[in-house]
This record gives sequence, C-alpha cells and structure tokens, in this order.
Amino acid sequence: MAEGILRRLGAVATDLNVGKGTIVDFLKDKGYTDVNPNSKLDQAMYNILLDEFAADRKLKMEAEAKSEILQQRKDERIAATEEQEEVKEKAREERREKKEAVIKAEAAKMEGPKVMGTMNLDDLNPAARKKKLEEEKAAKAAKDKADADAAVEAAAKKKIDDEEASKLEAEAAKIAEAAKVEDEVIKVNVAKLAGAKVLGKMELPVEKPREKKPVATSNDSADKKRKRKRVRRPAEGDAPAAGGGSAPRTGGAPGRAPREKKAELTDEEIQKQIKETLARLSGGSSKSKGSKYRREKRQAYQERTEQEEQLQELEKKTIKVTEFVTANELAKMMDVQVNEIIAACMSLGLFVSINQRLDAETLSIVAEEFGHEVQFVSADVQDSILEDEDNPDRMVERPPIVTIMGHVDHGKTSLLDYIRDANVIAGEAGGITQHIGAYGVELEDGKRIAFLDTPGHEAFTAMRARGAQVTDVVIIVVAADDAVMPQTKEAINHAQAAGVPMIFAINKIDKDGANPEKIKEQLANMNILVEDWGGKYQCQEISAKSGLNVEKLLEKVLLEAELLELTADPDKRAVGTIIESQLDKGRGYVSTMLVQGGTLRVGDIILAGSHSGRVKALYNERGQTMTQAGPSMPAQVLGLDGAPSSGDTFNVMDDDKEARSVAARRLQLQREQGLRTQKHITLDEIGRRIAIGDFQELNLIVKGDVDGSIEALSDSLLKLSTEKIAVNIIMKGVGQISESDVLLASASNAIVVGFQVRPSVNARKVAEQEQIQIKLYSIIYDAIEEIKSAMEGMLAPEFEEKIVGNIEVRETFKITRVGTIAGCMVLDGKVGRNTKVRVIRDGIVVYTGELASLKRFKDDVKEVSKGFECGLNIDKYNDIKVGDIIEGYEIVEVKAKL
Repeated sequence: MAEGILRRLGAVATDLNVGKGTIVDFLKDKGYTDVNPNSKLDQAMYNILLDEFAADRKLKMEAEAKSEILQQRKDERIAATEEQEEVKEKAREERREKKEAVIKAEAAKMEGPKVMGTMNLDDLNPAARKKKLEEEKAAKAAKDKADADAAVEAAAKKKIDDEEASKLEAEAAKIAEAAKVEDEVIKVNVAKLAGAKVLGKMELPVEKPREKKPVATSNDSADKKRKRKRVRRPAEGDAPAAGGGSAPRTGGAPGRAPREKKAELTDEEIQKQIKETLARLSGGSSKSKGSKYRREKRQAYQERTEQEEQLQELEKKTIKVTEFVTANELAKMMDVQVNEIIAACMSLGLFVSINQRLDAETLSIVAEEFGHEVQFVSADVQDSILEDEDNPDRMVERPPIVTIMGHVDHGKTSLLDYIRDANVIAGEAGGITQHIGAYGVELEDGKRIAFLDTPGHEAFTAMRARGAQVTDVVIIVVAADDAVMPQTKEAINHAQAAGVPMIFAINKIDKDGANPEKIKEQLANMNILVEDWGGKYQCQEISAKSGLNVEKLLEKVLLEAELLELTADPDKRAVGTIIESQLDKGRGYVSTMLVQGGTLRVGDIILAGSHSGRVKALYNERGQTMTQAGPSMPAQVLGLDGAPSSGDTFNVMDDDKEARSVAARRLQLQREQGLRTQKHITLDEIGRRIAIGDFQELNLIVKGDVDGSIEALSDSLLKLSTEKIAVNIIMKGVGQISESDVLLASASNAIVVGFQVRPSVNARKVAEQEQIQIKLYSIIYDAIEEIKSAMEGMLAPEFEEKIVGNIEVRETFKITRVGTIAGCMVLDGKVGRNTKVRVIRDGIVVYTGELASLKRFKDDVKEVSKGFECGLNIDKYNDIKVGDIIEGYEIVEVKAKL
C-alpha cells in the first residue's frame, strides 16, 4: 500500500474483525494517546494493528470464504431443485394434454338416446287406475244382481218345484261364474283401457273375500252352511233366506261390497295428529300429576341454571374499576401482561408507565381491545362533588404554569435556580432532581410565572406525565454539548399528548464542544422545526450557569402565555392538583398543591383523593406563611389526614361531614380495588414455576419521603421482574420506616427499602430481633442497581465452556495394556491433567472425553504450555491418528444476569 494513506478507525476495525474500543485501547497502550473512535490512522499504526490482529483478520477471511462456498452450494441446490420441478411440471402438463385428448375422442364417439316407445304417465297413476277399476266392477255387480233377482221372482210366480228351482239355482251359479270370469278378464286387460303399449304384466293387489271369509271362526262357518240349506227350500216362501243364500254366490259378498274406502289425510290433518302425539308424549299421562310437577320443576331449575351461567360469563368479561386505575392493576384484573397494556396505550398515542393511572376513556378503549367491559363503581362518588362554574364577569388574567422538562443532567434545575436565585441542586442527593417541585416566581416587571421542575431520570416517567397534564407551557431543556436523549423524546411526547405549546431551551452553549445546530438538526429529524429553521416552535440558546439569554427565554414564555389568553375565576371555591405529598415528623402530612381555579384560604375544608381535612396553614416554596393562594399559585398545605397520591384533584367543600363521607367512600373503593387486583396463585402458575425449576420471588416493602418518588421507585423495581424471578411490592407508603413495617416484612419474608427516610428506634430493634434487612438509599440509581444485583444473586449460576488450548498429534504409539499414546505439540494455550478434551479430525469432532495421562518425557506433569511437546493418552479412546487436533476446554461457572 502507498505511504501516507489515512484510514478511518472504523473501517480498519471492520477489516480486522475487532471492535473500535479494542483498537483504541491497544493504540493507547502503544503510546498513541490522542486516538478516538473517529480518528484516522496512518500507515505505521495500520501495520502495528496488522501484526497484532492478523489472526482475527485471518479468521474473518476464512469465515467469509466458507460463507461464499456455502452460499454457492445453496444456490446450486436451489437451481437443481428448480430444474427438477420444471421437468416434473412439464411431464404433468403432457399427461394432462393426453388425458384431455382421450376424453374429447370418447365424447365424439357417443350417440344420442335411443327412443323405444312412448308412455302416458297419467295412466300409470295407481289411484286413478284403481278408481276406474272399482267403478266398472260395481256396475257389473249391480247388473248381475238385478238379473239374479229377476230369476228368483219368476220362479216364485210360476211355483216351480224343487228340481226347477235347482235348475234355476244352477243357472244363477253359472251366471255368477261367468261374471267372475268376465271380472278376471277385465282385471287382466286393465292396461289396455289407457291405450298404452303393453310391455309386461303387473299383478295388482285384489281382495279375495270368498277365500278369506270362512277363516274367521268355526261358528260363523256353521251358520252360513245352515243358511245355504234354507235357501234350497223356496217352497216354504222364505224368499229373504233364499235371497240371502244366493246373494253371496252371485253378487260377490254383498255384505262387504258397501265397505267404505278410507279417505286420504291432508297435510294439515297429518301435522295436527303429529302435534297431538307430541303433546301426549311431553305432557305424559294425566294419571300422575306428581310426575308432571316434578318434570316442570326440573325444567325450571335447568333454565335458571343456564341463565346464571350466562350471567357469570358476562361478569367475567366485566371488570369493576374506580375512576383512575393504574396500568399494572388493569393488567391483573384482565389477567394479561402489563406490557400488552402499555403497547395498547402506545397504539393510541399514549406513553404510560406501569404505575401510571389511566383515565376513564382510556380504560374503556383498552379493555374493549382485550374483550372486556369496564364498569365504573365510583360514578356516584364523583357526581356528588359539584365544582363551581366560572363566572364570566369575574374572570381575571392568571399567571402561566410552566413545566421544565428534559433529560437528566441537562440543566433543568440550574435554569430554575438562576430564575429563582436559589440553589436547589445543593439540597438534592447526587446532584440530580428526584422530586417534582412547584415554585412561584415574580419577574422585575411584576408579572408572575408558576414553574414545575420535573426529574429527568427514566424512572420518573409518571412525574413528567403529571407535569405535562397540569401545565400551560413546556420548556424542553437540551444540552448543546450532548444530544436529544431518550428522556428528552419522552418529554416531547408527553407535551404533544397533552396538547401544550413547547419552547426549546438549548443549554450549555458556553461549554467547549457545544453545537446548537446539531440539536436543531436532531429535532428536525423528529418533525419538530424551530423558528430559526422555518418552523413554528420557539427556541432560545441559553446558559443556565451564567444566565446568558435567560431573560429572552422568559419573554418568549410570556408571549406564549399571552397567545393562550389564560384567565381564571378567583372568587369561586378552589380546585387544583396535588403535586407532591410527604410526612413531616414535626408538622404531619404536608401536601404541595397547585391551585388552578378559585382561591385557597386558611380554614377551608379540602378533599383530595381519599383524604380530607381543614387547611391549618399555607406556605410558599420558601417556607413563608401565606393566608391564601390564588390561581396558578403553588402552596404547601397542612391539615390533611393522610398523604394523597400525586396527581389527585383537590376540591374545597362546604361541609366537613360531607368531605369525610366522600373520602371514606373513596377509601373503601380503593380497598375493594386492591382486593380485586390481588392475583392468587393458580394451577397454571404452579405448573409454570415447576417447569422453570428455580423460580424465585423477591418481596419488597417500599417507604419514601414523597409519594412521587415512591411511585417512580416502585415502577422501576417492578420492571426488573423476569420469568425466573418476580418482584412483589407488598406495601408502599410515605413516611419513616415504622415497627409495623418491619413486622409486615417478617410475616411476608420481605426486604424493607427506604428512599430518603430512616427507620425509627423501635423499628431498628425489631429488625435486629426478627433479622429483617433494611436497605436505605438516597439516589434512585443506587437503589435500582443494588436490588438488581440482589436478584441476580438469587438466580442459579450458569455454566459456559472455555477453550484453554489446542494440541496437534505428531506421532502415535501403540502400547500393550495401555492403548494408543499420542506424541503431541501444544499449539496455543496450555493443557492440564484434568482438562476435558475433544478429538477433532478434518474439522469434525469424533470423540469427547478426558485425559488418562499427560507426560513430558518420562515424567507425569500437571500441565504443558504453548510450544512444548508432550505425550498423552485419552481415557477409553485409542483411535488417535496423526494430524488430529485435540482441543482442551473447561466448564466455567458464570454469574447469571437478568
């Protein structure tokens, strides 16, 4: 390569297959102290790196070569497969064409249908044919009967003797037989009457009364015989008997001839009979009224049970919540992961944390996405508080509420210190803001501004969201020597979600390396254009330490406030938001409130969340006593009976009794909500823990100085939970660690975590007796890191494999009763007597085992280092060949990480 060519360190790192940090550290060890990841390297540096990292580069080249070979083979296989598929598809297409040709040829050979004859379908109707046959039969029978009657009458008139009567009877019999013959002929030739062509013979069912009638009973047959004898005596004048005896033979059973034909049932009659049958079957017999009663009772019970099951299914899908529920509580009630709730909120454009409370609209939308219905149980409590409406005649201009937001250590509190002419940072542990602070500032021209200072650490997401919800204008502070960091982006998202105007303050412009244009470029990449770049967002370059351009920043804040036309009614009952709450040892519960409407005075009865009380004293942020606090004024309030949650709305009530009643109802609802969110262990959870094997739980009790810090710390600790170890917050509260906290920790096997609080004397004694660990922290970083380390210590250690050396087999020797001895050279690392080994032949592992012996010359040794020869024998393996590579490795125990 030519001399004088400069190479980027990043390109060299990619070429040598090592990291940038490794190259920087190596060059600094070689004396090049001014090297950084963006430096350019000369030829001398490059040659040094080539000598040092030649092996890494060689490995990279070999890997690339192997990858190319594998890719080439893969492409060849794909091409061969495609060719085979094309051949198969071509063969299938040919078979399909041949089959279609055969089908067409067969279709061409087929002829049309052959007509054999015609048939009248109406003539084949059995009902019509039978009716016609019966009519003809009845007419013929009537004619025969008339002829027989005429013959009998003629014989009676002429008074013929018995022989002549017998002759006449014989003639009547012949006539009857002739009628029978004719009848049979008619039956056979029925088909000819329709005029259709006869293709075959069909025998129809014909009644034979004369053959079946004598079979009835023996008595009936005897009577009929006697009647026949009486018929043969016409001289006695027994005409009816003779007629009765002759009628059966001549008329073809006149007693059965008038038999009525059953009428065909209509569809309506059939359906009616079916309904009556079903009614009898369902109703049962009327003989047992008790069985009918029991059956009806069983049916009623079954219907009631089905209705109850349906109601239970609906109740499972209906969750009862209070007006504000956190994302974590909602996830437990719906039995889903809290990450799914957060993802659903993000899809709606809301950035929430685990312990951030959701409003009613968001709760309904998120629950519907998971197939649940939300029922708010605190509607009556909320409706019972009537807030005074603003009177247009009393509206006056109010100061703007400005929230300062941004990334940690970008200068938010320093800017507020310069504006307030105070040193707040000196009072914060670690030099970072860990509380949300509310301050009132009066400018030189007499105008007032209320400032809210929010923490920048990632754990204080809820505090930043709460600050954006109660503010009028947001100042986003970005350090000019840094970049737009994750917490900065989060603050911008909170401000956009709240719909408040933003002003960007680019801080630390007086430091070396400050680049304000870079910050504006990164904001532009987020679709946020400042006015200097032709956008709508105001921007000011400042220095919070020296106060450079801070007055211009305040002017832009007042300009935004004038555009908003902020007004309020100072004469109505006060309403506002709880910023922070804490427990002071000497003063009791102290709450920082921001009055948003009306005027708060000493002696007012206030209701905040589930707590109430009478205002005993009002203080500003400097600890000075106030008699009243108007709109947009922050104040510290004494007199509440508890510490309300940050973000709760406070109202001034007329009646102390009403305030206590509403507070009690809210407290009851909170307790019910807590009971509903308690997730008991199930069989599925037990099975999951058994499957994991080493599942652990870490129970914590968190106590802090203010409610906001407790919320942020609990949120961060809950995020540390994994599948193998779960963090449970047993209890969290404001104030010092008490004796009851330690006893609760003893009962639940928990650790007490105190954030900027200390345990009482009795609590320390009880903790020593019960051997309960109390961890105290002042910086949230330390608390999170130490709890995380403790959780990692609870996990079972992991085991990793570490390669310690490679040995090449130069020669082999076979010894009786010993096996194969390999004469080897240690190529790199070192090999010990207890080292586990693998035999690698042509890049393939052929055996894994342990060494049986390791020697140098004739002496047994513990280990052999790089560059030395040795002799070894592998336990239970003798198939060692010259050129084999024996790889030595160890199993190392590694601490498990979350």
